[in-house]
Amino acid sequence: MSQDKSDNTNLDSEATDLFDRLRRTQSNQGQANQDQSPHIDNVKEADLSELPLLGKDELDCESIADFENGKMPPEARRALVSLLKYGVILAAQKGKLFDSICRYQAAVRTHLADVYLKLVLDEKTGVAFVAQRDESEGEDFDAVSLITRRTLSLYDTLLLLVLRKHYQERESSGEQRIIIDIERLEANLSPFLPLTNSMKSDRRKLIAALKKMLEKRILSMVRGSNDRLEITPVIRYVVNAEFLEQMLEKYQTLAYEAGLNMNLPHEAVANPKEQGDVNE
Repeated sequence: MSQDKSDNTNLDSEATDLFDRLRRTQSNQGQANQDQSPHIDNVKEADLSELPLLGKDELDCESIADFENGKMPPEARRALVSLLKYGVILAAQKGKLFDSICRYQAAVRTHLADVYLKLVLDEKTGVAFVAQRDESEGEDFDAVSLITRRTLSLYDTLLLLVLRKHYQERESSGEQRIIIDIERLEANLSPFLPLTNSMKSDRRKLIAALKKMLEKRILSMVRGSNDRLEITPVIRYVVNAEFLEQMLEKYQTLAYEAGLNMNLPHEAVANPKEQGDVNE
């Protein structure tokens, strides 16, 4: 019996020791957790450091919104839209739009450059127009160009050369506005008519060709007149002086030869050796 009590006492003692060791272990773990609490705080601080990244994302969203809404002032946007719509803005016709293009030309140039275009601006003559950037020449033109290329007919080319010649002569004489009437145009075109297999001017054909020039802003109507046209400074950029002289000489020679082949009288065709100026 005494042996049983002794065994029970030993068991109780061992149990007590076990609980004590367990409490000490828990106490030590708690202390260790308390010692590690600053590290937990540091982790929390590290997590908080990620919050500015969310702010950056929000800023990016705002930047995207600004990009989509556009940053150009309304006045500049209207000028850019008109420039893209018509291709040419003349100060004499659209003074306010032209002034806006001059004022915001840096923004306009940046916008156009993104779509392979460039702004050609001549503040002195009052001309602003859109042209293809040179960088696109090495790529597929149709794939990157917003400008449609069109091959001029022989008649349109001759008309363009005659207009450029008249503009050059009048500009050299000091005229500010270069005006020409339809009768003068017909007379200036007559030496080249053999190239069109005709010696008779076709007024309807001429009017149709002039309408194309009006659409391209190369010509503009003179107010109050149906047969007088103003040649705009745009023509200086379509045909330069050197090219003009080369082409005129070439076409005069061809016209003379064509006239002879049509068995026309010698005096009815333009002899480039005798008649050096198509306007004479």
